[in-house]
Amino acid sequence: MSYYKILGLETEPFSTSPDPLFFYESRGHKLAFTNLIIELRLRRGCSIILGDIGTGKTTLSRKLIQALSLREGFIFHIILDPIFEDEKAFLSSVARTIGVDSANGISSGISELKDSIQKFLFQKGVKEKKIVVLIIDEAQKLSETSLEVLRILLNYETNTAKLLQLVLLGQLELHPKIISIPNLMDRVSFKYTLNPLDPDETVEMINFRLRQAGYKLRSNLFTADAVKEIYRYSRGYPRRIAMFCHKALKSIVMKDKLVVDDKIIQEIMDEEARTGWLLQEKTTLYQRSNF
Repeated sequence: MSYYKILGLETEPFSTSPDPLFFYESRGHKLAFTNLIIELRLRRGCSIILGDIGTGKTTLSRKLIQALSLREGFIFHIILDPIFEDEKAFLSSVARTIGVDSANGISSGISELKDSIQKFLFQKGVKEKKIVVLIIDEAQKLSETSLEVLRILLNYETNTAKLLQLVLLGQLELHPKIISIPNLMDRVSFKYTLNPLDPDETVEMINFRLRQAGYKLRSNLFTADAVKEIYRYSRGYPRRIAMFCHKALKSIVMKDKLVVDDKIIQEIMDEEARTGWLLQEKTTLYQRSNF
């Protein structure tokens, strides 16, 4: 029997995989999510979501896909690791990803690739009335050459809308790269930085995930002091919160306990510190509403 079933849960509540079922909408995440939907529906072009590792960027994108894929007209594509040796390699990857004839794309030159992508987007966006969305995760890995390619692709438009919708998800290092290219920055319609959760949101996230996993008992699985300790050590990073909660639930099952208290969390943190896995302090946080 899985450990979570012993605790009255139907599924694992604290997986670190980007499952949209467990997407907790903090104030910041909800603001980003709502704005992205508006930008995509209006076909405004480029949106950028920044955030440190573990702030929920990828899960946000999966929730976005889940919310809009059921609507007629949206076509989503994802590039997960955007490292390319040159302009042609990146253009070829974009062409293959969005569905341009791959054989022609690989063998064509740069001008032909751009022309093929433009014709394909016109066919989808104008004739078929589709909204083509390209999500690029780990966008801080994009080279200056690749960012220039994206700027050119954003030039493909009708009188009323962009033919390609871009959503760039990146760590904070993406920020100086974007602002160093004014012609690209001018084409960014929405930009937002996800910060870690605050103490109240940490409580809400833990309870939300437990409910989503099917927990129906009235008693709390985590004491208030335990949650305070989780927040103190995770500093509100959703992925770290999930990791600590997962370890805590496994611990009480193995120790035949019913509740996670602050002592359990302290034991986990001591082990994290001993093995060198405790999250190091960061010095820079961006404002929630700023870019």
